[in-house]
Amino acid sequence: MLDLKNFIMAQLHEKNFLTDQLAKLEEKMGTKREYIVSGFLGFLALYLMFGYGASLLCNLIGFIYPAYFSIKAIESTVKEDDTQWLTYWVVYGLFSIVEFFSDIFLFWFPFYYVGKCVFLIWCMAPVSWNGSAVLYRNVVRPFFLKHQSAMEGVVSDLSSKAKSVTEAVTKQAVRVLENDKTK
Repeated sequence: MLDLKNFIMAQLHEKNFLTDQLAKLEEKMGTKREYIVSGFLGFLALYLMFGYGASLLCNLIGFIYPAYFSIKAIESTVKEDDTQWLTYWVVYGLFSIVEFFSDIFLFWFPFYYVGKCVFLIWCMAPVSWNGSAVLYRNVVRPFFLKHQSAMEGVVSDLSSKAKSVTEAVTKQAVRVLENDKTK
């Protein structure tokens, strides 16, 4: 527990835009930044429990941080961060699909959005045992490897059908345009 506290304190005092803003707020308010962040997180948790638009807020939490670091990963030359964020987006996508079909029941649970945010934060946490790595390694990857050949067949069939439909639509559009020119 002490390691977690030290890690959080180090993050709150690391030099970046957010901590610079926290330092200014800390100076103006005369309150330590740990208390400011704790108060903000408490407010956020209460809002997720009782506030209007909790679904949007939860989805923004699950999107903004990972999107920012995904862009940074794309721009870096290191492969590990690419793998980390691709894994997150695969798990996030699968979670979104499952949630789409179960949301009508789940959102009635009192602390659903708090739980969802905790789950998404666990999935994006900058630790080796984060949720996306654990779920990918134990659920997604075994399922994919077991059904890979069937999935490749379906994707191949869909690709060829999409290509033939696109070609047919393009040919029809060209015919229509040629007929319009002759009129």
